[in-house]
Amino acid sequence: MVFASLAVPLRAAGAPGFRFDAIEGGTLDTADWRGRPVLVVNTASLCGFTPQYDALQELQDRYGPRGLVVLAVPSDDFAQELKDDAAVKEFCTLTFDLTLPMTRITHVKGKGAHPFYRWMADEHGFTPGWNFNKVLLGPDGLPRGTWGAPVTPMSSAITGAVEAVLP
Repeated sequence: MVFASLAVPLRAAGAPGFRFDAIEGGTLDTADWRGRPVLVVNTASLCGFTPQYDALQELQDRYGPRGLVVLAVPSDDFAQELKDDAAVKEFCTLTFDLTLPMTRITHVKGKGAHPFYRWMADEHGFTPGWNFNKVLLGPDGLPRGTWGAPVTPMSSAITGAVEAVLP
């Protein structure tokens, strides 16, 4: 007698939750966004790619009502961020009228990297190579795509990936 076995792929349990210090105080917890896609972007105020803040806000405005969260993670790891959180918040509010959730200035690479970025490096082989690198997490919290700085937030690559994970 021959027995056939069906290979059933194991479903990933999802990503761990990560907490970030919010730029205006308090905590941003990715577990609060479980079930929603999240685009995490390491940002800097003094970078040639800084005008992408406008497109990040546009992406949030377009897809936020359907569930997308765009999280800005200011970082000085590439020596292009302002001196402190208050200066970053003021710059982003006055220059770009940002309403996105934003973290305090955070390390995104190396030994001091935030646990989210260490997880991305260790488990998924992704470390930001520059400012405005983007990570799309699906509703299950797992990475669905990464893009470098030259890929703009409203590009078809990113909007297509976002639309694919929205309800």
